[in-house]
Amino acid sequence: MLPARRRDEIASMVTRRGSVPLAEIAAEIGVSEATARRDVDQLAAEGRIARVYGGALALGTVEEPFAFSDSTDRPQKTKIARAAADLVSDGDVVILDIGSTVLELARLLSGRAITVITSNLAAYEVLRDAAPTELVLIGGSVRRNYLSTVGFLAENAMAQLHADTVFLGTSGIAVTGVVRDTTPVEVAVKKQMIASSDKVVLLAAERKFPGTGMSVICEASDVDVVVTSKVTDPAYLVPFERKGVRVITV
Repeated sequence: MLPARRRDEIASMVTRRGSVPLAEIAAEIGVSEATARRDVDQLAAEGRIARVYGGALALGTVEEPFAFSDSTDRPQKTKIARAAADLVSDGDVVILDIGSTVLELARLLSGRAITVITSNLAAYEVLRDAAPTELVLIGGSVRRNYLSTVGFLAENAMAQLHADTVFLGTSGIAVTGVVRDTTPVEVAVKKQMIASSDKVVLLAAERKFPGTGMSVICEASDVDVVVTSKVTDPAYLVPFERKGVRVITV
């Protein structure tokens, strides 16, 4: 297949599906991942699709759909989740934010003698039958694309609750230590999660430094613990360390 025709097929595939992992592009087109990556890079440079870590998005897609995000960086996310699970003691009340790394944590906490508060519908599916874990699901408007609840109902419900620790996800962290997200409606819920918790633990894989996001969730000074990968650029961790934040790398 000629390169131009191949790229046309890739662009069409991404446009139809909204998001496609790089490995899937390579398998369906019948090329190596290296070739698929070069094609995706060229299509992104031409403005036909958007390039993201691990794959491609259709133009106009604001964020990675949850299923796409959950399939990337899996070994790294599992290590981060294991370290986070070690911070939880029996009897604790914890808030689980949305996101794929937090979902990994939910899997590890399943069946423990704790109380989990969450707006994360994927975490709910993991924990709903996991006695003796107590589960509080926050209501609100459902974001089907990202399996979460948002809006004033979610914010008001969260304001009535208190937790020992919130495990927070993010779409990006600036080199200044500003923690961000792509979606304002999620940020409002995240801010209330922080306000309702004694301790804030930020979970972030290496690609979240700097990641993306226009809406500010919090500053480095609002965080108590950061759990990330050993391959994360140390420059991004300096603002947290200067504020006395505990940084755990795994």
